[in-house]
Amino acid sequence: MDVVLELCDTYVFDPIYAALLPAQTPSLLPNGTFSSVKEVPTNLPHASTWEYRPASQYLSFTPGKAAYMSQWPRDDVRRQFLSLFLITWIFGVFIYFVFATLSYLFIFDKSTFNHPRYLKNQIRLEMRQANIAFPWMALLTAPWFLLEIRGYSKIYDSLADSPGPWYNILQFPLFFGFTDFCIYWIHRGLHHPAVYKNLHKPHHKWIMPTPYASHAFHPLDGYAQGLPYHIFPFLFPLQKFAYVALFMFINIWTVMIHDGEYYAENPVINGAACHTMHHLYFNFNYGQFTTLWDRLGGSYRKPNDELFRRELRSMEGAWRKQVEDADRMVGEVEGVDDRGYQSDGEGKKVR
Repeated sequence: MDVVLELCDTYVFDPIYAALLPAQTPSLLPNGTFSSVKEVPTNLPHASTWEYRPASQYLSFTPGKAAYMSQWPRDDVRRQFLSLFLITWIFGVFIYFVFATLSYLFIFDKSTFNHPRYLKNQIRLEMRQANIAFPWMALLTAPWFLLEIRGYSKIYDSLADSPGPWYNILQFPLFFGFTDFCIYWIHRGLHHPAVYKNLHKPHHKWIMPTPYASHAFHPLDGYAQGLPYHIFPFLFPLQKFAYVALFMFINIWTVMIHDGEYYAENPVINGAACHTMHHLYFNFNYGQFTTLWDRLGGSYRKPNDELFRRELRSMEGAWRKQVEDADRMVGEVEGVDDRGYQSDGEGKKVR
């Protein structure tokens, strides 16, 4: 994340901090001159001792004069936290809207709109929930990024600094294996009766989700399920560009498993079909990437055959069976269904 922060500092934050929090005393530029154009006494203390060091030997962004003109230099912990919070928030919103919209336009099966358990104004409600969650999730996530850029993690830059050439490849299956295991148990824990109604229920409002449901969580729910991604580099080495790429992939994958297009008819991959079963039947398919832990934990439910057959997917009989099963599960898990369905305009009371 330090490379991303350096990029944003150079092209966005340096001028902003210099304008909003100008240095009370000038700093020395790399060429030995002062950042202020005014004549400066030779015995005047500098505003900071910050010196530019590239975040990576592979990619760097040379700072301009504005980098030396704020009373909050780049290594100020307050500035770093605020910048990382804004980056995480804005980046999350950008990834969400770009990839959810692409999925909606080119992949999502629009016949879902006619499903009896599709909600009135559902997409607007999904977007609203996601936008409420994003700043709070960013606020909780920023401390992990702050610890990382201040050197407390095992993230490395040079491939030569890895535990071995083999590890530059091994880090990827290790990352997916670790996060898949952890998210399974976190997600399953969120379905515990003592937790579900307060934290996880907002995400299960969407029985037939669209791609915009991907990040429509209660903030603590979304943060909890993201924790394994941030804990991993404090336990295992991870190359910093791989870290950024994996963070992007995780957010895109979250959209993909809500896109309603069921390409992965595969007993191993926990794709959109498996996750649709989770939204329909609640207490199954908690996994993130694979079905391994659901199979070992006794919570795997094979996707219905009609999900993979477009000509059968929206048949009245298939939907009727889904509605019956989903209503039964809502009754068991929630007791009362307070959703407002598009088909009837009001929530169906289930006891």
